[in-house]
Amino acid sequence: MNQILAVAMKEFQDGLRNRWLISITLIFAILSLGLSYYGAAASGQVGTVSLSSTIASLSSLAVFLIPLIALLLSYDSFVGEQESGTLLLLLTYPISKIQLLLGKFVGQGCIIALATFIGFGSAALLLGSQSSFAEVLPAFGLFILTATLLGWSFISIAYVISIAVNEKSKAAGLALLTWFFFVLVFDLALLALLVGVDSGFTQQGLVNTMMFNPADIFRLTNLAALDVTDVNGVLAVAINSSQSVSSLIVLMLAWIVTPLLLASVLFNRKSL
Repeated sequence: MNQILAVAMKEFQDGLRNRWLISITLIFAILSLGLSYYGAAASGQVGTVSLSSTIASLSSLAVFLIPLIALLLSYDSFVGEQESGTLLLLLTYPISKIQLLLGKFVGQGCIIALATFIGFGSAALLLGSQSSFAEVLPAFGLFILTATLLGWSFISIAYVISIAVNEKSKAAGLALLTWFFFVLVFDLALLALLVGVDSGFTQQGLVNTMMFNPADIFRLTNLAALDVTDVNGVLAVAINSSQSVSSLIVLMLAWIVTPLLLASVLFNRKSL
């Protein structure tokens, strides 16, 4: 446990030194405050908008930003240190590969969690001061929790990429392709299936397919907990599914644990 905490502290301090924590927090805070206060500008009004509209807008924004930030934060966690020679040096210390993996995850996961809490929490304070904290805090609590889980899931995926390749440039390319697939291509492919298949997807079949994308699980979790009527695309079909919020959160946890287990297996087999 001490080894894991030591690695986690090093990763967190590196995040502070490289301005990752400050940059991510500022990005989340500026965008969330802007959406919360100026979200009604298109209709000629300036001021806070409804809670449902704010969460829906933030979900659409976060599903693009958080996976990209998590991948950029973590894609070179192992291959970068391997290229510089520090990975082999680290493993000469009394620390196992699984402890190193978990330590890096805890440290970088704390960066994502703290930035998400402070950045999006600022919008919760703004909306709560304008309406009711009793109404705002539960919805934003779920949003911040699932946004953190989304970031952690893509950190886990980034570790698989970082361990599987031997060049930092390849890891960067695969990380961008991964973001592109999960955030853009996956939903477009589902829409093509909905339109192109003669018999069509059943609602349950569509929802089951969406479970293979942590970004869709994130959006579905937040929108299912709100009274949202202006949802378009694939989510409009899936929004009234039988999946509960708790079961969707469990699935997001599975998207964290499964890639971490795969990364652990690859790391143990990797020759340095």
